[in-house]
Amino acid sequence: MAQCKTEQDDWLLAHLKYLLFIFNFFFWVGGAAVMAVGVWTLVEKSGYLSILASSTFAASAYILIFAGALVMTTGFLGFGAILREQRSCLSTYFCLLLVIFLVELVAGVLAHVYYQRLSDELKRHLNSTLTERYGHPRAAEITASVDRLQQDFKCCGSNSSADWQRSAYILSEGALGRQVPDSCCKTVVARCGQRVHPSNIYKVEGGCMAKLEQFLADHLLLMGAVGIGVACLQICGMVLTCCLHRRLQQQFY
Repeated sequence: MAQCKTEQDDWLLAHLKYLLFIFNFFFWVGGAAVMAVGVWTLVEKSGYLSILASSTFAASAYILIFAGALVMTTGFLGFGAILREQRSCLSTYFCLLLVIFLVELVAGVLAHVYYQRLSDELKRHLNSTLTERYGHPRAAEITASVDRLQQDFKCCGSNSSADWQRSAYILSEGALGRQVPDSCCKTVVARCGQRVHPSNIYKVEGGCMAKLEQFLADHLLLMGAVGIGVACLQICGMVLTCCLHRRLQQQFY
């Protein structure tokens, strides 16, 4: 009977190790995905961040990068803890899983809060950026961001191309007769913004505001989905870690 119980304990221990090993592999891959999304947000789409009044969007991306790097590091620790069957390593592994879970929870809350006030911020800030700061000598980064925004999204103005008629840049002598910036043009050439015919410039319903709002909303949903997916995976990992730790403790005593 005692031998049968010992064999059963060994069987449970081996299966718990295999399950935790498989979890840890997917957990490590998930960490790489989380970090990749954060890096892509900052590197590929950083040109739009200077247009936003709040740094919440960028902060969420930095938190994802930090969490992803921590996940990958923790994953290596997890492999070692499983192979060596040390309870102290498993305890450290569990604590790190909990910390990462809380970090991702904070990132998720930030993304949700920002998503709720995204529309109001864009309406208030984007229009003032176009009318007051575009073309200013000390706001070269803003000017470049707006130009890239209009070319990437094929739009013109905050709500429509008519918004540029109130712009300090268009009303200045430096505009050289332009009615809209050259970045509004379908084919950008010098002073093409002097002609605002629909065949020459982008005429999009809702303007750049609608396009940027949809882009940021989709991006925040992607960041949230990846974070939630990894967080759910972590709960399974924490349960398996506790089970393995307890089984090792029983075997030791």
